[in-house]
Amino acid sequence: MELNALELLKLSDVSKAWVDAVWEAEFCETEKLDAVIVEKITEGGTNVFKTVHTELLSFANDTTENTQNVWILLKENDISVKTLVAVMSHFIIEGKSKNSNLEERLHALQAASLYLLLLRIPGSVANQVFHQILFESSLGLIQKCWPKDSSGKKRKKDPPSHSQGKPKGRKRAKPQAKNQNEMDDEDDEDDDDPNVDMETSFSTQELLCIRNEIESVVKTLLHLLKSGSLQHRSQCVNECVRILTELTHFEPTIEEILFSDSARIDRMKTLPELAYHGLWILCSSRGVGDTCLRSVFRRLLFVILMMSKDDMQSKPTLLLPSHAVVAARDQALRFVSHVVDELKDAAVPVLYILAQHICDKMVEKADYRNKGAQAVGQLVAKMPLARRATFIRWLYSYSLKPQMAYRLFALDVVMVLLEVVVEEGPEHQEPPLEAGQAEFLTQRFLVQTLVFGRSSDVSPTVRAHALHCLSRCLDLQSQNTTRYVHELFQASAVESRSLLEMEGSEGELGNEFHGLSTFRTIQNTQNTHANTSDENQDTMELLKQRVSDAKASVRKAALEAITGLLKHNVIVCSKEHLTLLSERCRDTSVLVKKKAMQCLTDLLVACPDRSLVQVAWLRGVVVSVMDAETSVQEKALELLDLLILQHIKDPRHFADAAQRLAWDLLGLMCDQCADLGCYFRKAFRVWSRQKKFSTAFVNTLIKHTETEHAPVAWMLLSQVARAAPGLDYETILNKWDNMLQRKEVRVDTTCHILSVIGDIAEHINDITRETIVGEVKGLLRSCAMPSDITHAGVETLCRLGRAEHKEVPEFKDFMNKHCGELVTICQNYLSNAVKAAEDMDTQMVARHLYMLGKASLHCPEKVGERVFALVLSFLTTAVELQPEGFTELPGSQPLSQFKLTPMPSVVQAHAVVTLGKLCLQHEKLAHRCLPAFARVLEEGQHMTVRSNVVVVLCDLCVRYTNMATLYVPNISACLADPVPDVREKTLIMLTNLLQEEFLKWKDSLFFRYAVAMADPIREIARLCEYCLVDRLLKKNPLMFYQHFVECIVHFNSYDKHSKYNQFPQTESERSRFSLRGQLNQGKRFKIYKFLLKHFTDEQRFNTTNRISKEILAGFVDQTMPLDEDGAALLSDTFDVLSLKELKLSATSAAEGADEPQDEQAIIVKTMQKKLISHAQKKNLMENVIPIVLGLKNMLEEKRSPVLGNLMRYLQLITEDYRAELKEVFAGDMQLAEELEFGLKQYQKQQGDDALEHQLQRLTFTKTTPRPSTRKSHRGPRASAPSDQGLTPGRAPASVTFSSNPTGLQRLSEGRETSDAQPSVDTSVSTVEMNGNIGRAISTPQVSMHNVTFGEAFSAIRYHKGKETPQDEENEIFHVTLGQETPRQWNIQSPLRKNPLRKIK
Repeated sequence: MELNALELLKLSDVSKAWVDAVWEAEFCETEKLDAVIVEKITEGGTNVFKTVHTELLSFANDTTENTQNVWILLKENDISVKTLVAVMSHFIIEGKSKNSNLEERLHALQAASLYLLLLRIPGSVANQVFHQILFESSLGLIQKCWPKDSSGKKRKKDPPSHSQGKPKGRKRAKPQAKNQNEMDDEDDEDDDDPNVDMETSFSTQELLCIRNEIESVVKTLLHLLKSGSLQHRSQCVNECVRILTELTHFEPTIEEILFSDSARIDRMKTLPELAYHGLWILCSSRGVGDTCLRSVFRRLLFVILMMSKDDMQSKPTLLLPSHAVVAARDQALRFVSHVVDELKDAAVPVLYILAQHICDKMVEKADYRNKGAQAVGQLVAKMPLARRATFIRWLYSYSLKPQMAYRLFALDVVMVLLEVVVEEGPEHQEPPLEAGQAEFLTQRFLVQTLVFGRSSDVSPTVRAHALHCLSRCLDLQSQNTTRYVHELFQASAVESRSLLEMEGSEGELGNEFHGLSTFRTIQNTQNTHANTSDENQDTMELLKQRVSDAKASVRKAALEAITGLLKHNVIVCSKEHLTLLSERCRDTSVLVKKKAMQCLTDLLVACPDRSLVQVAWLRGVVVSVMDAETSVQEKALELLDLLILQHIKDPRHFADAAQRLAWDLLGLMCDQCADLGCYFRKAFRVWSRQKKFSTAFVNTLIKHTETEHAPVAWMLLSQVARAAPGLDYETILNKWDNMLQRKEVRVDTTCHILSVIGDIAEHINDITRETIVGEVKGLLRSCAMPSDITHAGVETLCRLGRAEHKEVPEFKDFMNKHCGELVTICQNYLSNAVKAAEDMDTQMVARHLYMLGKASLHCPEKVGERVFALVLSFLTTAVELQPEGFTELPGSQPLSQFKLTPMPSVVQAHAVVTLGKLCLQHEKLAHRCLPAFARVLEEGQHMTVRSNVVVVLCDLCVRYTNMATLYVPNISACLADPVPDVREKTLIMLTNLLQEEFLKWKDSLFFRYAVAMADPIREIARLCEYCLVDRLLKKNPLMFYQHFVECIVHFNSYDKHSKYNQFPQTESERSRFSLRGQLNQGKRFKIYKFLLKHFTDEQRFNTTNRISKEILAGFVDQTMPLDEDGAALLSDTFDVLSLKELKLSATSAAEGADEPQDEQAIIVKTMQKKLISHAQKKNLMENVIPIVLGLKNMLEEKRSPVLGNLMRYLQLITEDYRAELKEVFAGDMQLAEELEFGLKQYQKQQGDDALEHQLQRLTFTKTTPRPSTRKSHRGPRASAPSDQGLTPGRAPASVTFSSNPTGLQRLSEGRETSDAQPSVDTSVSTVEMNGNIGRAISTPQVSMHNVTFGEAFSAIRYHKGKETPQDEENEIFHVTLGQETPRQWNIQSPLRKNPLRKIK
């Protein structure tokens, strides 16, 4: 058989010297083939190598005749194999250049395909055809021949070029940075052309030709892989895996790829299909173990992660999650699943590693996390139960890593596992499972430990995500998840699962870590307690804390979680729990406000029949109508419209659930939530401006006045009547007549009808209007109606008069006539009531007083001196009634002359309000009555009276600012009133005055206001904090800073300072607001911390200087005596200086704050911290330390107990500036050394006390522990073996110490003892043995300081006498640390003379 096609390659013309040089250089950096020969070869067209490929293809078939003669034929035809390979290498290397043209690339690809065909023919190894570098170059052509910008990636420069020749142009500027997926392998770069960075452009048809040739090369490669020739060449296999993995997303696929062994390579049409088939050939090959499988999964890892990573040592770059990228990811996952299904147990270990590495390489972005979690869920579903349990156990330790992104991703994976992986019962589990593994397969462990455990994470982002996942658990289809969440919040469920109790030991989690480059199992070694806070709190209490978390994202997630718990009846739908949602509608964050309103709405839609939910929704949403943020107002109006207005329909229509809910909500607005009327009216005013009420809507309301919804309908009509178009006035007047004829009418309905009459007053005729005026006066004359109707009646009378008389004088005469008549009626009745005080009708007197005050506002000219004295007589007996014709007001009387009357509290309360209304109209009367009001505040016994006086005095502060502000101390004294309602009202009224700047922060006002932050009633304290921060601090940002230093002096009742706490106050006021003494220390520091929390860094910096100069320096200069009061002040001062809230936020990370993930942000933050720390250190050296050291000497001389507070403050300074301690105390080096030594002694003493306390909590256990069955409350805990009693006459078995670095901890709470075993007192450090006392630990009787034990405590044993080996072992006393073997110390017990034996 002749090989005619080989003649096209002109092998006979190639010199042997060139061939030898190519082989000797191993196809690297060789001279090019003679251009004449190249021209002869290429003149036959672009299919030269393809023709040779076709001729040699028959020799690659599995026929005996061809395989025996192919190499013989080459020799018979004088064709050198080395020459053939060398010629092919020339074309392959030429095609690698970026600026190679179409012809060169086609020749290169065909030559590469021919070379791979030769390797496929049996006997190629014997004839030395294979060469590693040439093989890798042939595969590399698949990537290098394809233009990089043809796949849609943006090119940095696209110069014009010709497809058949090398382009001409200047060299492109070197880019500043290269993308990883655009970098070439430097080992394969042989092109030294100056235009190497210039890449040739191709047309679509040319690209198609290149693509077809690439397909041909890949098919040849697949046939080669199928023959098994490369299975023992690991480097070649890795290169094949790399190329094939890149081809998996080379082009989009229309149809789903089927991974089948029966598929024929020649019939495959797409490159991804060919690539996956090649990967499957590699994965299924025998004799290579799992090395090839690891390599394949390692490469597919970044396809699944939607990342680009050509060089395994470089950092991967994220790809945009486009449709093509996501499709490639999905195909990779299907391929991995197919491999696992086919290879079964052989692929499971590598599958486990793949899932681990997906977790380890995950980024923080939510889109990538979600896709990654879905991938991990699919992979875990393919694992057998034992391996699945091991992975979940690893996932648990992974969720405790310090990287926030890892903890976030662990939660995402858990949520996918809850949806994808079905919980298996014991009957479905694959035996055998190791002890404790079954617990990891339960959804209980996933929900209670992995999800809810992260709700106590130190990172607010993780806390928020954990709470969000907890709410999602309730919405899953599985009923088990809801049940397990329910267990967390059951009153009886005080404990939940703990990983370490199921596994027996923390040490079993692994203590090694292998880099990603090895693609091996990842072991986690982080401390399980490192990222958890609030360990021992009740679940509901913890959730309540999250609702008030410092971070808005956590509060939002907590609201979502509580809503889910309420919707699924996990927690009781009580007023307390609903208040958590409604209160957040007044949160400081706009996002939280909107979230709270939405949560309440979702809960109301889910539970429309629960009245408590309806009330909570109204109190949360309706109040938000008057929020300061416009977007919150719009959200509230939108929800009100959605749930109420849109469902008010004609009564003839069928009332569905939505309509019933709307009327129920409106009914509550008329009943339980009537106090929200002002907010509801604001909503209707906004809707009126928006012209939201049509004629049909108003007529619908009128029709409802005849139904059971009449009170609600009248309430709505009172809101819309003024702006309603086309109102039927005749119908309204008929309703008014019907109301007058009926004897029993609801008070609120009467008020609403009166309001509607006032609204339509301008649209009725004069005769009807005059008739209605008489009817309204008839209602008011008798004073038989409640005060609400009186108020509505007077207002309606005023609006009727304004409709009739447009001019002011005429309207004034109208009001003097009608309201003056009412004033006369009230005056006569009250005069008779005073004369017959014993037979006084309290209710009628109160009603007449109320109507007198209301009517007098509209006719002040009709109110005489007799009326003033008459009303004042209901409060005090120190006023002489003046004759009726007397016009001069008496001068102001001293406060001590006013004495309160024994009138009923209801009468006094109404008299205060009426007198206040009269004072608003007459300044002289106000000047006369202010002392009486002050006396009421001081001696009044009734809460309602004092409360009304506060309101009146605050109103007078607005009307007569200069006069009434003299009594601000009397008003502020009510902040310490024994009745909470009075304190709350005083707080609100003072806030309004301060906000409107009618009052200033003078004298004791700020300090009394601040005392309210320590109010025993939590709601009042929170209201005070809200008013200070959200209302007052915004107007005066320096308010806290200006008063802070004086707060320290004032709250300690120190009055010997030359500047502070010198304002006048009575002894009664001083005692009521005093916070001095040890018992009130908690209250004082609550105020200090709150004020410091809202300081800026500049204010914190300056406050430290002010405290040093204005307080500490006073004691050093002896201008302030160091007596008992001074010592208390000084103690508080040093404790304040030691507060962490006083540290600059730029130098100390806030608790629970997320560290920046961006590298540049970390650098900026570090530099900022260094600069600020330097400035702070300089200030400390110049302004603080000299004063503190002087004070230290003084305290030492006087042996003051305050020295301990000073030393604690210096200890904090030493901890912050340990390296610069000598620099800080550069003025006195001896003092610096003494101070450092003194601090060491102080810390040593504290450590001794703590160690002694912890040693008393040791638990004696047996050497071989059994797994504990006790379950901890939540999250990770160190497991403790169950204790068993000590056998009489035997030494204690062992003492186990916790590995917690913060100190020794007792690991077991109880101990099981049998009746024959006496109990052992573990609070002492010695045990009795046969009458002899031996120390449990071989140490001197005195304390040992500064002893370093390294990673574990020393193993100490003692032996008494000669015993059998078994008895000797049983009497050994062990001190161990976890599962680690402690180091051996050369210490010998006094009770034993034999040398220590090494512990095994």
